[in-house]
Amino acid sequence: MTMTIAIVGRPNVGKSTLFNRLVGKRLALVDDRPGVTRDRREGDGRLGHLSFRVIDTAGLEEAKAESLEGRMRAQTETAIADADVILFMIDAKSGVTPTDRSFAELTRRSGKPTILVANKSEARGADALDAFALGLGDPVELSAEHGDGMADLVRALAEFVPDEDEEDGEGEGGRRIRVAVLGRPNAGKSTLINALLGEERLLTGPEAGITRDSISVDVERHGVALRVFDTAGMRKRARIDDKLEKLSVADGLRAARFAEVVVVLMDATHPFEEQDLRIVDLAEREGRAVVIALSKSDLVQDRAGFAKKMREEADHWLPQVKGAPVVLVSGLTGDGLDRLVRAVEAAHKVWNRRVATNPLNRWLGEMTSEHPPPAVSGRRIKLRYMTQPKARPPSFVLFCSRSDALPESYLRYLVNNLRTSFDLPGVPIRLTLREKDNPYAEKD
Repeated sequence: MTMTIAIVGRPNVGKSTLFNRLVGKRLALVDDRPGVTRDRREGDGRLGHLSFRVIDTAGLEEAKAESLEGRMRAQTETAIADADVILFMIDAKSGVTPTDRSFAELTRRSGKPTILVANKSEARGADALDAFALGLGDPVELSAEHGDGMADLVRALAEFVPDEDEEDGEGEGGRRIRVAVLGRPNAGKSTLINALLGEERLLTGPEAGITRDSISVDVERHGVALRVFDTAGMRKRARIDDKLEKLSVADGLRAARFAEVVVVLMDATHPFEEQDLRIVDLAEREGRAVVIALSKSDLVQDRAGFAKKMREEADHWLPQVKGAPVVLVSGLTGDGLDRLVRAVEAAHKVWNRRVATNPLNRWLGEMTSEHPPPAVSGRRIKLRYMTQPKARPPSFVLFCSRSDALPESYLRYLVNNLRTSFDLPGVPIRLTLREKDNPYAEKD
């Protein structure tokens, strides 16, 4: 069954711009002036692997029922009633307004699943933190005009919109974990996925570059349901001359953006080469959980000693995803496949992990007692309090004084201790600084 999504919000927050992006064409008129959209407009939308019906609505305004604005509001209320999911959009550049608060209450009363969207987040001075006050959950920060943040919107929608290819595609634990397998050419990606499937589903061979576009296959092992994307091998950009290869690599990058876990496949006979490190860095920048798989491990002597050495090498070369699982696998013999699936499942759980505010702030107090932030120009930087506004990946906000003066080394100290104290191995950790008074602090 096709789900229906309604985009609602006050005038001029960018609803029609997002509508046009979701339907893939300029169906709705867009202008900087508020109130351009008056009628409901519907279209077939698609984002990533999701398909749905999407409704663009007029801006919600307080008005008498018989007025034009009142009739427009009635049309929007009808769209809310007809929708399965609501995208409630605010303008992150302007911040939360009384009108936003009023219509957020209208949306909550509808009882429909609602995703809060903070549009124009790319603008200078934009801040989505105030959106938490609306009580609609974590805001999805995006730019409907530029397309930034669409991967985050996919993940938010995936909680409510069934995958069109996944009608029967849920395992015992629920929705499939989306996994992209990235690596250099001829690392054995297709061979590994064929071994996971137990059949020759993907073309393989000794020639590098056989895989050109991203192919998805569904895998289930021991109750863990995965959707695995095979991707083209990634060489250094300077060595890519062929236009088709450039498109293939771009397709692989898209697979990484829409994945939840990235398996970086390295050749066990030549691990941790420069391009391998670049690929891990790409996955970290995209905010994905990382699992390192060493293929062709059947060619390695002293596997136990080799595995220990590779874990040490991974932590040395890849501090940004320290603790990422390192699994020895062989697509030819099938060795290590179960360990790989369990590692993906564990990485996915860490990627979704949340830390409660109370233990987080107790931890912050301990860290600052053991190692206070340095004084800059004779003035001590105060770290006030901390919260985790979102997961996927774990993202934290630290409220402090003089955020611009806090040294990068001290931020690394905090991130490294966050990772060990709250068991967050192998995932990117985002730490954002904000200068704002603690609303819970006692007033003088």
